[in-house]
Amino acid sequence: METTTKTAKEIYHEVQANPARKRFGFGDKAILVNIDPQKAYTRTDLFKTAYETDPRQMEYINDLAKAFRAKNWPVVWTHVAYMESGEDAGIWGTRTDTPDSLQNIKFDSERSEFDDRLEIDTVKDVIYLKKMPSAFFETQLQSLCVWHKVDTVILTGGSTSGCIRATAVESLSRGYRTIVPEECVADKHESYHYANLTDLSLKYADVVGVQEVFDWLRSN
Repeated sequence: METTTKTAKEIYHEVQANPARKRFGFGDKAILVNIDPQKAYTRTDLFKTAYETDPRQMEYINDLAKAFRAKNWPVVWTHVAYMESGEDAGIWGTRTDTPDSLQNIKFDSERSEFDDRLEIDTVKDVIYLKKMPSAFFETQLQSLCVWHKVDTVILTGGSTSGCIRATAVESLSRGYRTIVPEECVADKHESYHYANLTDLSLKYADVVGVQEVFDWLRSN
């Protein structure tokens, strides 16, 4: 194992600056999957479980969604919420049991609500309730991808080290080109965020600036 005194952020920027870094690239048609941009994870003024990396994250996500709708490409929003018993969180919900715990994001609670800054089209967009980290797990996301004949999955939301990473790994495993716009994902701690962006960039996805995604959408 290599050892280092560099921070996760420093390593990430080194990886991104490497001119020999290979990419999967964009395909012909994409789906936008916005993972759990709900108040439990976005409203830092309300909940200890929330986080923010780029203050313009919600703005970028809204702009991406608008660009996708203009092309009649699918836009997906996921969120998590659980029964009063928490049994639908399974083993994932057993590690802690505090008001901030995952399984205590209850249906119809403020923590389960999408961030008010988001512009969700409830007619055109698809909303999935998920229970586990990956947006593919026991949702209809794979069927939606097949129906729309997409070859590229663009991921936003959080957390970088949790549901973004889990969805990216499963997306790649299902044969999709997977794109993570850096400004559109967030995590609780800088170290987790950048360490996972590094791993995603090296193995599972293309981590790019959001402007590159906008440029591709305009040119496609």
